Amino acid sequence: MKSNKLILALAVSTALSGHAWGQETPDNKEQAKDFEQIVVTGTPTGTAVRKVDAGFAITNLSAEAIKKLAPKSTADLFKAVPGVWSESSGGVSGANVFVRGFPGTGDAPFLTVQMEGAPLYQPPTLSFLENSTLFRMDETVAYMEGLRGGTNPVISNGQPGLTTNFLLKEGSDITEGVFKYSTSDYDLQRVDAMVSGAISDGLYYMVGGYVSSSPGIRDAGFNSEKGHQFTINITKELDNGKMNFYTRVTDDHGVWYLPTPLVDGVDNQYTQIGTLNRQASIQYGPNGSSTQAFDFGNGRGWDGSVSGGKIQLEFADGWQFSDRFNFTKGDANTYGLVPEGAPTTLAAVADNGESATGAVTGKTYAGNTLVQQIGRWVVLKEIESFTNDLSLTKQIDALKVTFGLYTSNFEAKDWWSIGNQSYHVVAPGGENLTGIDCNDNDDSCTWNYDINATGDGSTRAFYTAFEYKATDDLTLDLGIRRENHKIDYSVDEDLDGTINKPVQYDEDTTSWTAGANYMLTDNSGIFARVNDGSKMPYFDDFRDNYGQYEIGNDLIFDVTQYELGYKLAADNYSLYATAFFNEVESSTVTRPGEPATLSVNEAKGIELDGNYTFDFGLNLNLNATIQSTEITKSADMDLVGNESQRQPGWQLRLTPSYDVELAGGNFVTLYGTLTSVDDRWISNENLGELDGYTKIDLGAYWEVTDQLNVRLSVDNLTDKDGLTEGDPRNPTAPNGRYIMPRSMNLSIGYNF
Repeated sequence: MKSNKLILALAVSTALSGHAWGQETPDNKEQAKDFEQIVVTGTPTGTAVRKVDAGFAITNLSAEAIKKLAPKSTADLFKAVPGVWSESSGGVSGANVFVRGFPGTGDAPFLTVQMEGAPLYQPPTLSFLENSTLFRMDETVAYMEGLRGGTNPVISNGQPGLTTNFLLKEGSDITEGVFKYSTSDYDLQRVDAMVSGAISDGLYYMVGGYVSSSPGIRDAGFNSEKGHQFTINITKELDNGKMNFYTRVTDDHGVWYLPTPLVDGVDNQYTQIGTLNRQASIQYGPNGSSTQAFDFGNGRGWDGSVSGGKIQLEFADGWQFSDRFNFTKGDANTYGLVPEGAPTTLAAVADNGESATGAVTGKTYAGNTLVQQIGRWVVLKEIESFTNDLSLTKQIDALKVTFGLYTSNFEAKDWWSIGNQSYHVVAPGGENLTGIDCNDNDDSCTWNYDINATGDGSTRAFYTAFEYKATDDLTLDLGIRRENHKIDYSVDEDLDGTINKPVQYDEDTTSWTAGANYMLTDNSGIFARVNDGSKMPYFDDFRDNYGQYEIGNDLIFDVTQYELGYKLAADNYSLYATAFFNEVESSTVTRPGEPATLSVNEAKGIELDGNYTFDFGLNLNLNATIQSTEITKSADMDLVGNESQRQPGWQLRLTPSYDVELAGGNFVTLYGTLTSVDDRWISNENLGELDGYTKIDLGAYWEVTDQLNVRLSVDNLTDKDGLTEGDPRNPTAPNGRYIMPRSMNLSIGYNF
């Protein structure tokens, strides 16, 4: 670990001296002192600054901190960011992520995921695709940063909500790496490996990845979660900066966990899919004229690649140059068994009022068998994008000026057939039934929404930022972004060969941010910030809001935010507190294909992130959010005055860890997380209440030798059956999606 300590020292030194390109935080055993924490997200050129000096709210997590949280997916990690509510209970992909009370019905419309400072995909969310699906955690990740509000509306892709940035590990003059085998009580088999070192003087490499397979935390009876990933990162140190180039190839998917009936016999271990129903045929097209079979065990995932790089240079006359870019291409398909309405007894729907027959086994099911309509949804999605963010910064005495140009070309090709309802037995792998008119004839008791759509878009934004050091303690900043947004989109609804929703869109918008940062001491300060940004329309916004667009609504939704923050960092403790208020225009859709409801939502709250390390080896971290939301305007007047759906009024995470030194200098670390969240509403109508819950996770890390280590983690120790959502299509139906049940993971690693 000596090389990591050296990199940290250099990063701190360069950040404090004004040198731009400090990138690393410490890994594994050594944690940076709180006042030394360095961040690179939120500055126009990715310049490294001390976290305590930043005039915005940002969270950074080292590789070791990430391991202690033991996230089940990328979105699961976002729970460690104050102000964020992440519904990561859907599996390895397809999470719903909310930030600071911003409204939404699902996916993650106010989340951008970056790698090395460049967005993976310009649209934060498309239907059935949010950006965390495109990124998998492994041993190649050095750390993650999460920026809320702040300068987000001006830099990068102009995301007004949450920007998460993942930084890859880089090589050094010392060859080092890790090999790790992981298993679990649900038969996970996973191998991770990473190695880094020098190719030549000043030229370094890092390569790594994983191979993984398991039946899933909820046993589907087959290997429902499997995948692999490979990453290479090449870094070249220059006399006046550095550059790095990377590529990451991923093929990883898992079953899509959906809301289940909240009835006796169904618990947090339940999943509808199994060997009797994973393969099924659907009817699509005009009058269901076409039939095709699919494997719904493929679930949700990502089969694609992200390749890019970063070039950062400093010049003697005070100029700094930065260019961050990437190219993303692949398939993000979704196959799911989606509940439709409440469960009922078979006698209520069977043709003979008494029984029906299993379509696979031929078994006769009695009239008291519990059944439910299950939709067989297929979404095939091919995406591609190229993003480039170029900026120039000039220091002129106390004034720093930045000019930037952000460009992105992106596309999506969609083929959907969603609906295809048919009654299934409520049981793991519950099979489809015959002897039910609705099932056998596909009549009016079902609905389908079929589309074939192609969309291309481009974003061109010029931004400029000014930072003025008014005194030794007071820094003022101002940023302005002018963006042009184009969309060409065509939709064939019903798959009948007719383009019935053509779109040609070309609009401009302006966003801005202004802030003041005052340092009370070298390691404490306050900041105030206001910004005004936009949620730009993408393909699904035009499809769902086609009528509003046609009559002149430009579909650019305004987002206004106010922030007031306090920060304090010392050798062994830190406290970051941020109060926020925002007003957000939005549109919500209950079900794809249905018209949207336009609303205005207000939210206010406070985020807390505190850390204290005692002399005897105990560390405590507190992450808490308290917020209040209200729908203040809506096209549906019945919604006005209601709380925003699915977001808790408060959430708290307490993470203690305790280091015990062993004979010979090695150690054992015991750690855990207590998570507690408030009640939530299923819908904006405030129908159906989701009870709050408290969850406990535990873990232990044993450094057996300097090279050999063992880690054991237990998620949801008490097997709590908390719910993250109800039925978003029918909030009165007794359906809900449980958090993941108790699980245990064991890994054995070798560091060299």
